[in-house]
Amino acid sequence: MTFSADDHRFMSLAIQLAEKGRYTTRPNPCVGCVLVKNGQVISEGWHYRAGEAHAEIHALQQLPIEVKAENITAYVTLEPCSHQGRTGSCAMALADRTNTGIIRVVYGMEDPNPLVAGKGLAILRESGCVVEGPLMEQQAAALNQGFFRRMQSQRPWVMAKIATSIDGRTAMASGESQWITSAPARRDVQRLRAQSCGIISGIDSILHDNSRLSVRREDSDLANIDDILQHPPLRVLLDTHLRIADDDNLSANIFDPSSAAQVLVFTSTAVTDSKMEKVLSLNDSVGDVSVVSPMIKVEQVATTETGHLCLEQVLTVLATRYECNTVLVETGATLLGGFIDAGLVDELIIYQAPVLLGSDARALANVSLTRMQEKIALTITDRRMVGDDLRIKARFH
Repeated sequence: MTFSADDHRFMSLAIQLAEKGRYTTRPNPCVGCVLVKNGQVISEGWHYRAGEAHAEIHALQQLPIEVKAENITAYVTLEPCSHQGRTGSCAMALADRTNTGIIRVVYGMEDPNPLVAGKGLAILRESGCVVEGPLMEQQAAALNQGFFRRMQSQRPWVMAKIATSIDGRTAMASGESQWITSAPARRDVQRLRAQSCGIISGIDSILHDNSRLSVRREDSDLANIDDILQHPPLRVLLDTHLRIADDDNLSANIFDPSSAAQVLVFTSTAVTDSKMEKVLSLNDSVGDVSVVSPMIKVEQVATTETGHLCLEQVLTVLATRYECNTVLVETGATLLGGFIDAGLVDELIIYQAPVLLGSDARALANVSLTRMQEKIALTITDRRMVGDDLRIKARFH
């Protein structure tokens, strides 16, 4: 199928529009739509938040009343939905040619959601629309790699963020780590957090750093931070023996009630009910100030032969029960090594500061490799300076 330069230009615009929903559409995908008549853009739309108008409906609503509804082409980054969810079927809305005048639909890629998966395109074709695509499929797919992973594999896309010195160390031997990187790098991390459905850490990191695992307004430069903080990412704690239930730990910042972020604690199936009840009882004191109810939940999963939580099961629960598309792992060398050893990390984001921490400082990840032939190959997809720090993005082969 041959596409014109205009086709590419209008689809590029649709992709740019889809990007506007990057921090707010979860668990839905980011989608952009452009309506064109006689080579001119007459309306634009994008999906901003789950439960609100999808990109196609948004674009149709913005159509100027003086534009005659005929001979219109719609450019959509993702196949229009065919099912009736919280909003109506976008495919049916576009197919209503009497009211929309849409005679041609160009799509970026098919939707892997089993509820759609070609059904939206079939509705359009049955209505008489000319349907063409995929166009700029790689760029369209990059918008929603987490959503597609969840639809296809029932687990989220896993990013692991690491702040490291130039000699590959993440903390002093004592555990002291604040701050290795610069303020611009920390602002950039807030963007990673904001676009994630969940932020994962382990109990040792939480007890040592007392992190809130939240998007911090004071460190963010995102224009729509207020909207993001209304529906923030899950705070996910992995705690095999539920040590967070100890009296000294129940006041940890991860339970900070000033955030609307739900706390999800994963522990083993062997943990006693009394420990579970201690953690869940915190809902009585913090639930009223949260937009989620209950604010704190506990999930029990199996453990491996080494006595650690089954990380694959953790990710499956996050995808299937909590609709997590993308999760961000921010933790120490042991848990990060566990994710890497299990082959569950899709992307590393490394912030490397121009400092040396020395040979006694803590390593980046505890990965069990003994021979050179076992080395793990990565593909660097992006490198750039963020303040004085080098940010490297790399994917596993």
